[in-house]
Amino acid sequence: MRGAALFCSLLLAAAAPAWADTCPPQGIDAGSLQRLKQQKFAIDGTATRNALALGLLDCLSDPDPALRDGIAYGALAQWMRGEQLDAATRRQLRDRLQAMLKEPDANGFRRPFSALVLSEVARTDRIAPWMSPQERAAMVAAAADYLASVRDYRGYDDAQGWRHGVAHGSDWLMQLALNPALERTHLDPMLKAIASQAVPESAHAYVYGEPGRLARPVLYLARHGWLSEAEWIAWFGGLPARIGDPAKAYADTAWLARRHDLLAFLTAIHLEADQSDDAQIKALKRPVAMAMKSVP
Repeated sequence: MRGAALFCSLLLAAAAPAWADTCPPQGIDAGSLQRLKQQKFAIDGTATRNALALGLLDCLSDPDPALRDGIAYGALAQWMRGEQLDAATRRQLRDRLQAMLKEPDANGFRRPFSALVLSEVARTDRIAPWMSPQERAAMVAAAADYLASVRDYRGYDDAQGWRHGVAHGSDWLMQLALNPALERTHLDPMLKAIASQAVPESAHAYVYGEPGRLARPVLYLARHGWLSEAEWIAWFGGLPARIGDPAKAYADTAWLARRHDLLAFLTAIHLEADQSDDAQIKALKRPVAMAMKSVP
C-alpha cells in the first residue's frame, strides 16, 4: 500500500497535466494500474484520486478489456460508489464523458463505456443530489439522445470483451429513472428512446440480454405514478406497429427479428411486474399483456 501511495503522489506531481488523450495516462504503465487494481484501487490522497479518475477516461476506449473494463470502469465505479470523488470532479467527469459520446469511435468502445460510467455519475446524484434541476434535465436529454442514437449492436467478443451500447444506455436511463428528483417532463424523451431500441429499426435480434436491461428504466419510471393505465396501454400498444408491414409476417428476417425483440422486452416487463410488490409496477401487467396479445 505504501508503494502505491508513493507511486500515485509522484504521478500527480509529475504527469497530471499531460494525462489528456493517452492511455495509460502518461507516466503510468499497465502494470502499475494492475497493481493498483490488486490493491482495490485504494488511494489515500483525495487530489491524486480525483486527478487519476479524470486521467483514466481515455482508457474507456482502449481495446484491451482488462484495461478498459477491469481497471478504468472498475476504478471509476468503485470510487463513485464509495463517495470518494468530489463534486467538482464528478462534474468534470460528466462533461467530458458526454463530450466523448460525440467523438469518433472507430473500435466501438468509447461511446458505450462512456454511457456506462455516466450511469455511475447519475447514481451519485440519486444517492446525494448535487446537480441542479437544469443540469439533471440536460443529463436526461443526453442519455435519451445517446440510447436512441445507438447503431452499433455488438455485444460480447471473446477477445475484446463488451461493447453493449444499448444495455449501457439503458443502465444510464435506469439510474435517472430511480432518482426521486426526476420530473414529469423527463418521462416522454426517456420512453421514446426506450421504444426506439425495444424494437430497433435495424432489425438486430438481441442475444446479450438487452431487452431485460431496456425493461428496467420502464419499471422504475412506472414507480413515479405519472401515467394512468390508459396511458400505459397506449404506450405499450404502440410498440407492435414498429415490427413492420403485416404482409411480411413470418416471411421476412427483419420482421422476425423485430418481433423477437419486442416479445423479449414485453416478457421481461411482465415477469418483473408480476413479481413486484410495488403497486405502480404491478399495474403494468395488464397493459403489457394487452400489447403481447396484439403482437402477430
